[in-house]
Amino acid sequence: MARTRHSGQQLTDIEFGNKVNAELVTLTYGTIVAQLCRDYDNDYIEVNKQLDKMGYNIGLRLIEDYLAKSASMKRCTNFRETADMISKVGFKIFLNTTPVITNWTSDGKQFSLVFDENPLADFVELPDDGRAQDELWFSNILCGVLRGALEMVQVQVEAHFISDVLRGSDTTEMRISLIRYIDDELPPEDD
Repeated sequence: MARTRHSGQQLTDIEFGNKVNAELVTLTYGTIVAQLCRDYDNDYIEVNKQLDKMGYNIGLRLIEDYLAKSASMKRCTNFRETADMISKVGFKIFLNTTPVITNWTSDGKQFSLVFDENPLADFVELPDDGRAQDELWFSNILCGVLRGALEMVQVQVEAHFISDVLRGSDTTEMRISLIRYIDDELPPEDD
């Protein structure tokens, strides 16, 4: 199997392009969150719901790109392998970060992703209105992305943040829980 060889300059250009894209996403995302806060009159609970819904719809489509980019990898056979692929491949491809997988439950159905750095939170300060620190989950779109993407590969999960450095926590931590594996359902037959 042939491999493409890149010169040092080409690799630098690719790396620069990825960095520019990541920064553009970060800045654009901050603008989206700010607009949602205005649209919903700083009702942060509703903003969280809208971010999750947006992420879910993105995840439904993003999974195809993920599967194309990770086509050479084997299919996950359990939830631990799924967690590894989310952390080490998915987040690396799309956000150029690799959260740490931790806090597995004994039944293997829940884990946490701990972000050393959250690119969506770069250049961000939460509104200083006395409520945002307690109510707004700035990166909530990521929970929706995971739900949508995993649903497309027959895995139903619940995802939510339990801490965020933007809220004064030491780390940003997302909790993911396996709800069920979705059985392939055939459409009803016409009689």
